[in-house]
Amino acid sequence: MLVGAGKMGLALARGWLDAGLRPNHLILVDPAPNPAALQLAEDYGLTLNSDACGLLPNVLVLAVKPQIIDKVMESLQPIVGPHTLAISIAAGIDIARLSRGLDMGRVVRTMPNTPAQIGKGITGAVAGPDVGPEDRETAEALLSAAGPVVWFDDEALLDAVTAVSGSGPAYVFHMVEALAEAGKKLGLPDAIAEQLARQTVIGSAALLEADPASPATLRQNVTSPNGTTAAGLAVLMEGLTPLIEQTTEAARKRSEELGRS
Repeated sequence: MLVGAGKMGLALARGWLDAGLRPNHLILVDPAPNPAALQLAEDYGLTLNSDACGLLPNVLVLAVKPQIIDKVMESLQPIVGPHTLAISIAAGIDIARLSRGLDMGRVVRTMPNTPAQIGKGITGAVAGPDVGPEDRETAEALLSAAGPVVWFDDEALLDAVTAVSGSGPAYVFHMVEALAEAGKKLGLPDAIAEQLARQTVIGSAALLEADPASPATLRQNVTSPNGTTAAGLAVLMEGLTPLIEQTTEAARKRSEELGRS
């Protein structure tokens, strides 16, 4: 059962269905489903419920916003129990809070990212103390539909995962925006500047995936001594590293704050 049919929830659902999950084994629960959720339910013949009343899920995936998760978990308490494995993708909500909210201990906390929508995501995960080997295998199978899964023993590191890979796609998209704007200021037509910036990042990401060399090596391969790239990097590298450190630290702190709120 998937509770919360937003972008991330639907990305996971599509991954499961594409991987062979039978539609009658997946129930969507969302009190106000968006058009994409309605379309997915229609396309696959899924059951779409406004609430979880009367359901007894073996696996519960919580894909709701951190700001409403406590209320949602309270409503789910009557239908979960020892029979249920709960998997949460809510940013900042720790296992202790999830266990209290659901009144159960078989909880896996995760942080996927939005490239999961096309099966190119990555998920950080940590298992609660009551999660057994079979539960972990089940969680791994579900989460890997969106991309690789990285497990952690130290739950505190999941706030760092949130800051790096969870929020990271937005950083990359903003870089594309900034690169396009820079191109426009250099005189390129708007549409061409945007096309160049977008395709440069798309192609670079594809190369990074295809080539096992480190990012530093790939960067060096593009950089001729005293060339144009070296001139640009001399400016970029002076400020980018500390800026990214500040960016991820701000995101990590916010993840911690969401867990306390």
